[in-house]
Amino acid sequence: MPRTTTVESPGCPPLRALTFDSLGLVKVIEAHDGQDGGAVKMVERWGDPDSSKCVLAASILDRESDPLVSVARKCGSIEVISAINGDLRAQIPNHGDEDDAITGLHLFSKQQSESSSRACKLFTCTTKGHARMESIELGGTVAEFVRDPSPTVWDVCGSGNILCSKIDGNENYALFGGKGVEVNLWDLQKCVKIWTAKCPPKNTLGIFTPTWFTSATFLSKDDHRKFVAGTNSHQVRLYDISAQRRPVISVDFRETPIKAVCEDIDGNTIYIGNGSGDLASIDMRTGKLLGCFIGKCSGGIKSIARHPQLPVIASCGLDSYLRIWDIQSRQLLSAVFLKQHLTSVVFDSHFRKEVPVPEVTNTVEEAEVIETPAKRKKGFKDEHTSKKKKSKRSSKKRLSDDED
Repeated sequence: MPRTTTVESPGCPPLRALTFDSLGLVKVIEAHDGQDGGAVKMVERWGDPDSSKCVLAASILDRESDPLVSVARKCGSIEVISAINGDLRAQIPNHGDEDDAITGLHLFSKQQSESSSRACKLFTCTTKGHARMESIELGGTVAEFVRDPSPTVWDVCGSGNILCSKIDGNENYALFGGKGVEVNLWDLQKCVKIWTAKCPPKNTLGIFTPTWFTSATFLSKDDHRKFVAGTNSHQVRLYDISAQRRPVISVDFRETPIKAVCEDIDGNTIYIGNGSGDLASIDMRTGKLLGCFIGKCSGGIKSIARHPQLPVIASCGLDSYLRIWDIQSRQLLSAVFLKQHLTSVVFDSHFRKEVPVPEVTNTVEEAEVIETPAKRKKGFKDEHTSKKKKSKRSSKKRLSDDED
């Protein structure tokens, strides 16, 4: 049985999140203010359980009208679904090898203002480094969507395995890293590599740490020059392409590999999760550990998401729990057990809580008017019964008089 925390959860503000798991299911999680103490609950489940449809990567087009979610599955297909009701809008088959899994997925949002709301632009990257960008036009049904006949395809590495990729906030640059692949930066408009990191030197014992990046993210959405990468050797490294090729700051965290990295909206703080379930926040200006979140998870953390407006983050992983944390107190606000191993989580920031319909408060006179018929109904039954009894008595009395 999974270990649960004993910390009292005060509840979280109204929010909506989507989780993705190892059986290919998409689950909608919501929290409503004033209901169940602000606890998160699963309200919907989309899809049928199938291990071949395990979700490897997910991306959300977070907009107020017709939000979309793209999902990359283990079988190689990519699906675009509605983030509101889970309807399948497009399905793209895989043209690569079966052992070339999709590790990076991004659904562009900046280009939506330049085109119709039905136009989407997808970016994918596989383990072997095959990157692809293509545009699709959504239709009324799945069969009506139209693919780009000439997508942009290129290779981002010649050897090694890509394990992480990230698109910057302006969606002009892409970051890649992996096992045997140093983190490198690409210009998406020209499809050319503009920067490659240099591996750190040997340590004091003369031991060289092999290149193995597990997660990466940009430190700020407005600046592509600074980014953070987590390694299999439990290090968090800050790179600045305008300063040098080697890490500007390197921080060791616990003893297990870093599995998830997420940036904060302040442009300075990051949140990291490792393979043993530890979750912490670090100020990358100084490399100082701000603190660990209260209540350790019982499994490795696979994904961390920061809410764009609310001061909360969500984490999920191998212990099948979705947890909502307060970023200031680092306290657990709420948690929900979702049965399957979770691979990713995203926030729907345009979710609005339902405004409860105010109950009509009746005045004293109205209350009396409403209550009186009920009493009258009861009194009517009693009176009707008493009349029957009275009529029986009177009839018996008449019979006795007639006999006399």
